[in-house]
Amino acid sequence: MEKRWKLLPQELNQTENLQRELKIHKALCTILCQRGIETFEQAKQYFRPELNSLHSPWLMKDMEKAVARIIHAIEHSENILIYGDYDVDGTTSVACMYQFLKKLVKAGNIDYYIPHRYHEGYGISKKGVDFAIEKGFSLVISLDCGIKSIDLIAYAKSNGTDFIVCDHHLPDQDLPPAFAILNPKQTDCAYPFKELCGCGVGYKLISALTQRLELPEEESYQYLDLVATAIAADIVPIIDENRILAFHGLKKANSNPCIGIKALMELSGIRQELHITNLVFMIAPRVNAAGRMDDARKAVQMFTADSYETALEYAKMLHSDNDERKETDTTITEEALNMIRGNEQLMRQNTTVVYQPHWHKGVVGIVASRLTEHFYRPTIVLTKSGETITGSARSVQGFNLYEAIHACNKYLVAYGGHFAAAGLTLRPENIEAFTNAFEQVVTKQILPHQLIPEIQIDAAIHFSDITYPFYKILQQMEPFGPENMRLVFISRNVTDNGFSKIVKEEHLRLVVKQNNVVLTGILFKGAEKIDIVKNFPFDLVYTIDENEWNGSKSLQLKVIDLKPSEN
Repeated sequence: MEKRWKLLPQELNQTENLQRELKIHKALCTILCQRGIETFEQAKQYFRPELNSLHSPWLMKDMEKAVARIIHAIEHSENILIYGDYDVDGTTSVACMYQFLKKLVKAGNIDYYIPHRYHEGYGISKKGVDFAIEKGFSLVISLDCGIKSIDLIAYAKSNGTDFIVCDHHLPDQDLPPAFAILNPKQTDCAYPFKELCGCGVGYKLISALTQRLELPEEESYQYLDLVATAIAADIVPIIDENRILAFHGLKKANSNPCIGIKALMELSGIRQELHITNLVFMIAPRVNAAGRMDDARKAVQMFTADSYETALEYAKMLHSDNDERKETDTTITEEALNMIRGNEQLMRQNTTVVYQPHWHKGVVGIVASRLTEHFYRPTIVLTKSGETITGSARSVQGFNLYEAIHACNKYLVAYGGHFAAAGLTLRPENIEAFTNAFEQVVTKQILPHQLIPEIQIDAAIHFSDITYPFYKILQQMEPFGPENMRLVFISRNVTDNGFSKIVKEEHLRLVVKQNNVVLTGILFKGAEKIDIVKNFPFDLVYTIDENEWNGSKSLQLKVIDLKPSEN
């Protein structure tokens, strides 16, 4: 699939001013300015994030109420239930809060609850509230969920159970009748950073409790590796507090990880320094797999285990769940691709909506993402769930998927989500009508260029710029993620050095030169580009990686795309 290349604009005056202050490569100063870092002091905070730069937790609306209620519960030996969602953000949130409070309450006065994805669904469930009431929990702290659970929290309150809601999802106009609500996205919340994940909100509560109870700051710092895992998995912007928390969370994960992360690192084969990409692609999928394929409670059991041996046993369960998840989503993706390729109408459309009753509910979101990568258009994958049809939707860059689904809501039982992803439920008899309506709405709203994937390029450089001092500064720009993505470069008028070749039938290994500087690189699944490489000067878009072979290290290019040079 052809891609659009977009070289991001640069502000020469700002770049030159920053370069005079930092005395580093101009291209890096250009990128820092693009990311809002224009002064020496801002650069210092960016490259050397400090925990004492975190905002005061007391700035968050209802923090005082939440802390007072928890301390009252501790002093009066109330039973406290920690309630969290079944994904990485929810399970890490519960693990942090449960371990922190367990040290402060009497034995037997605290427990946690993770709803079952298939029996209870997302968020606060009736079964979960009944569990709290029946077991005598007078205080429930919900993490990464609860902001929309108006009726169930009212039901809990009427039965003598208070809720403290810690959430980061966008609130509706009507809020649940909780004792306290911690959510920086509330319109009347003065908290200066709005993009915390659920675990981040829970961490701010732990920080406030640490201060109020006059505990050492290290009491809260020991959970930073779990917070970093949640930040990585929930794809929140890696700026401001998220950058500080992720930076120091990775430091902890590499120096003294919690035994659950240590066990998953062992099973994932991570032997070297842990980076945020490892959290995203190796740790998070194994944690998520527990909720996708079975019961997410065992993820919390792994994180909170009393010994490494116990944590490893739970990690092996998650590892097995992930193997099953990979096999399942691969099979469903192949079935879906064959359905689409075998249907001319589906191939011509601006949307993809596919349905099979036997597809596993836990992986339809992953399959929707894979189909979007193949055909690059708004995509919905549906399956049967009891008497209804449920599914997950994924968008393309710049297109508001949630609004498109909202425009078709007369065919839906329920739906929710945001700009780029959503979930929905409908009745079987409405599948065809919804599919047609969704195609019409998207066709009317989407712009032609939004159906062509775009590669955003940070800066143009020459091969001669790619040195180890340059690369060392790139490394200091980690952790990467939304709003601080891995740096993408372009080099123009590159030629083959005679040794580029196809490897493993589908990948393109490059040995290329520019002005007598020779570098190697790899373009995965790029074998069809070999004719361009062998016959034309070409432009390369890439990231820079380090390769280690037989004890020798060298810099190489991880190529994203290439095209013949225009001049």
